[in-house]
Amino acid sequence: MENEIFNETKVSKAYFRLSLPLVLSMVVTLIYNLADTFFVARTADTNIVAGVSLGMPLFTFLMAVGNIFGQGGASLISRLLGKKDEEGVRRVSSFCFYATIFSGIIIGALMLIFRVPMLYAIGADSETFSHASDYYVFLAAGAPVIMLSFIHSNLLRSEGMSKESMAGTVSGAVVNIILDPIFISVFGWGAGGAAAATVIGYIVSDVFFGVIVYKRSKILSLSVKEIKIEKSHAGQIFGIGIPAAVVNIMQSLSVVFVNHFLLPFGNDKIAAMGIVLKVSMIALLLLTGFAFGGQPLFGYYYGAGDKERLSRLFKFCLKFISGSALLLTVLIFAFAPFLMKCFMDTGSIVSDGALMLRWQIISMVFVGIVLLMTIICQSMGKVTFSFILSVSRQGVVFLIVPAPAYKIGGYTGIIASQAIADLITALIAGGLFFGKLRKEFR
Repeated sequence: MENEIFNETKVSKAYFRLSLPLVLSMVVTLIYNLADTFFVARTADTNIVAGVSLGMPLFTFLMAVGNIFGQGGASLISRLLGKKDEEGVRRVSSFCFYATIFSGIIIGALMLIFRVPMLYAIGADSETFSHASDYYVFLAAGAPVIMLSFIHSNLLRSEGMSKESMAGTVSGAVVNIILDPIFISVFGWGAGGAAAATVIGYIVSDVFFGVIVYKRSKILSLSVKEIKIEKSHAGQIFGIGIPAAVVNIMQSLSVVFVNHFLLPFGNDKIAAMGIVLKVSMIALLLLTGFAFGGQPLFGYYYGAGDKERLSRLFKFCLKFISGSALLLTVLIFAFAPFLMKCFMDTGSIVSDGALMLRWQIISMVFVGIVLLMTIICQSMGKVTFSFILSVSRQGVVFLIVPAPAYKIGGYTGIIASQAIADLITALIAGGLFFGKLRKEFR
């Protein structure tokens, strides 16, 4: 265990040592996501692009379930390390590993059994059904390996092995990027090729993580004999992990929700939104990386009762993440048409997409604040507060906003819904901090 990183006097230095490798892995993940969209868009078939866009919420759902054990386990492990409970760490890590494999097998089987009704539920029509189905089948078959990759990418960072976590994520993403053009264009597999490349990339990451845990980790375990954990630990894993997963599940539902609102305006609008959501990930993934980079430190300091470092870390992260969000907003807002044109140089896609993209990223400062507050609640084991923030931004708040926004602003109201939801959720986060959490930092 790399304890020195947690006992570093300067919290900003410890933060960057843990967060920068995560941000770099996020950048590679971002490149993969953009490359995936780029190669699909190169087919010049709007229905294929729309089919992949419709299938993306299902991938997000798999990631969400994996993060129940990944983020829930990582949050608990950070606090256990602060309390010097290494046996508890080993049991928690083993439980998360095998529980994820079992859950992945069950979910993948159910997805295959209910393929047709699920495809229509996410918005597929006669023109996009076959493409969405090709993408869906590969994701369902690869559900266990996709979910498993989110376990040790989180748990290794809790041990201080952020570089190893980055290396595993990067290795899978690179394989994915290499295979994308081969499967999509050379083999002519279209949407199915994009999903196949994704699954193989995650297999590579899983193997890498398994080797690192087995050979280099001093506290994480792959042993079936250590799978049994205390009920209180299980409660913490699910209490923190489920709200964390709700973020991703709500994100999936919000995409499906918006696609249904956009459906009457044509598949071009859905295709444009699919590209926009990938481009907006430039800001979202970077902010997520910076927010999650502090999670091991927040958990360790809280578990150790070190309020001085906890307070210093919070103040630094708030300033840094807010400033980074503002810079990203300005850059993407200015270059929105150019970014859209990089993927699909079609007049309607570029003009519609540029407007959608600007609305998507205009509220990134609020997103950064919400992400930071969510991570702090998870790290401290504040289950209720974590749940409230998790179900708000792309959940309850977002699902309430589009209907009145559409009635007031029509099409513009729909594409502005996310920004409105971000502002409301940031206000909720501020209220929780000043009303309930501020005393923890005194």
